[in-house]
Amino acid sequence: MSTPNYSTVNYDMFVLTGIPGLKELHMWISIPFCLMYLVAVSGNGILICVVAVQRSLHEPMYLFLSLLAFWDLILSTSTVPKALSIFWFDDVNISFGGCVTQLFFMHFAFVVESGILLAMAFDRYVAICYPLRYTTILSLGVIGKIGGIIVLRGFATVFPIVFLVKRLPFCRTNIIAHTFCEHMGLAKLACADITINIWYGISVPLLSVMLDMATIVISYMLILRAVFRLPSRNARLKALSTCGSHVCVILMFYLPGVFTVIAQRFGQKIPKHVHILLANLYVLVPPMMNPIINGVKTKQIRERVALVFSSKGKCC
Repeated sequence: MSTPNYSTVNYDMFVLTGIPGLKELHMWISIPFCLMYLVAVSGNGILICVVAVQRSLHEPMYLFLSLLAFWDLILSTSTVPKALSIFWFDDVNISFGGCVTQLFFMHFAFVVESGILLAMAFDRYVAICYPLRYTTILSLGVIGKIGGIIVLRGFATVFPIVFLVKRLPFCRTNIIAHTFCEHMGLAKLACADITINIWYGISVPLLSVMLDMATIVISYMLILRAVFRLPSRNARLKALSTCGSHVCVILMFYLPGVFTVIAQRFGQKIPKHVHILLANLYVLVPPMMNPIINGVKTKQIRERVALVFSSKGKCC
């Protein structure tokens, strides 16, 4: 049998198979996926609107929360609608451009959210360690600059991936065993050397996120040291309670990602469909839970949401 001539083919359409081995369960899997996505969209949308219209919430902590909510919407919306269209309508085809766009926004949102969590840790550090200078240090102008730097850093980190993928010829297969496109999953289909993709895809985004994690840990070590130096027990409890929702959000964001990376690296015996389910839950659960955690833990947000709905005011 002759060897196929790969050079005569270069795919510009790809097939997302969904969750391999569970195609007969796609319709049932779509139900919790759809419900979680609706909760994520409505919860984050309400949070953004309430912070936008309530001037009393135009403070650093709430502005960072609304920024996180916006990128939660980007993260989930870049992947979940296509997954649902696969489950419901067997809409498995996606163009090369659509695939690159999807992976760009997914990775972009991930790096930006990591930066926002770091900014929120800095916000808590300033609020607890330098309370008298809090509004001076974190003015609206400073918050705007921090937000701009976070977005620019995320863009600069992820945008080279677009060129690294676009340079590759795809001539072996166009079948992607997943519900969405991601960098290495697409690069592995290429019939060319992907060493640069592997090194860049693993090292640069991972190092930026790991640097964020390390800085967040250092920030909270300094916060705890300052808290335990407070004279009264009530003051210590109040200071710690202001950090509770942020710590929950941090754990919700990083722990599933760390577990997914470990499972992909060392879990060769874990079935493929488990890996894909974990990847989908990672882009669904944090965006769904973040507004719930912030709404439950933050009294001011609860009161303003109740006020908006009780007055039947239009928040957007």
